[in-house]
Amino acid sequence: MIEEQVILVDPQGRELGEKEKMQAHRDGDLHLAFSVLLYRNRSDQREYLMHQRALGKYHSGGLWTNTCCSHPRVGETFAQAGIRRLEEEMGITAVQQLTDIGHFVYRAELDSQLVEHELDHILVAQVDELTVSPHPDEVMAYRWWPSGELAQAVVDTPELFTAWFPQVLAETENC
Repeated sequence: MIEEQVILVDPQGRELGEKEKMQAHRDGDLHLAFSVLLYRNRSDQREYLMHQRALGKYHSGGLWTNTCCSHPRVGETFAQAGIRRLEEEMGITAVQQLTDIGHFVYRAELDSQLVEHELDHILVAQVDELTVSPHPDEVMAYRWWPSGELAQAVVDTPELFTAWFPQVLAETENC
């Protein structure tokens, strides 16, 4: 099995090298990541495609988060990485273009003695109808979540969401 690498960066996003993914999460090294959030517009509000992480994930199992997320590979653009992970995690093949609406840096100590310290790029796309066929090792549930209801859930029950998701939602609501 090939070890998955993450790209280490400084806070300005300048690449510093690579490190094995799990070691970077144990050490708390700042590295590149991305969060994809697909949405559709309904007559009264936007709805976001959310997923609940599988319980067997290496961290944040059972928590709700954006459509998919991961780390770009060396030589891969954020958009290419996002499209790859949409297929791998959610079984979505209809999305061919993602828009990078910005990024943020966050650090969160997680379960299993791991630290997420990421420069996270937010990738979005508006979709109409699409087929979702999530991979069971990645996703235990998914749903279209109305924006107002989702924003209120993040405030009322933050423990149900991943550490990075509130900021992803806030940035997406502003675009």
